[in-house]
Amino acid sequence: MFTGIVQATGKITAVHTSSAPESNLALTIDPGSLGLNDVNLGDSIAVDGVCLTVKYLTNGLIHFDVSEETLRCTQGLNRVGKAINLEKALRLADRLGGHLVSGHIDAIGIVTECAPAGESVILDIEVPSTITRFLTHKGSIAVDGVSLTINQMTDNTFSVNLIPHTLMVTTLGQLQLGSQVNLETDMLARYVARLLNI
Repeated sequence: MFTGIVQATGKITAVHTSSAPESNLALTIDPGSLGLNDVNLGDSIAVDGVCLTVKYLTNGLIHFDVSEETLRCTQGLNRVGKAINLEKALRLADRLGGHLVSGHIDAIGIVTECAPAGESVILDIEVPSTITRFLTHKGSIAVDGVSLTINQMTDNTFSVNLIPHTLMVTTLGQLQLGSQVNLETDMLARYVARLLNI
């Protein structure tokens, strides 16, 4: 479980076929300023919003296996050199500064607008119609693992405001028109929709 509050940005340094039978790819990640003193084998780390399990650590790098299903549902994990948002799993004593995020991606969105608004940036993201029922004005959404509030919702597009702090400490400031992003909808909205059978 995560909060969508990014702790560091890192970089994918290697991608290769995994020897594990249930995995399709093995990733090596440079965690940047993310502290690894409390990271152990089997721990979960959100990588651009995707919950991955630490396979092993070597020389300050983190190694993960990525399943075929995860690759099917996400974008960017197979790109060497890609800058990524990182967050360690939530501990029960931690502050919940964002919202509850599972690290299970619902869809891939496409950036359709990226407009300056003072020191902030307004981002419009087009989403598949399959997830629009989980999105609402002032609701929560995780974009590449970053907890954001939906400012506006029109048909299959939502808008978010990226404040200067978010632009500084995450990779979202690097997004451009046509960029693809990993999206996780609010888990409470998913459960409510399931209970109401909508």
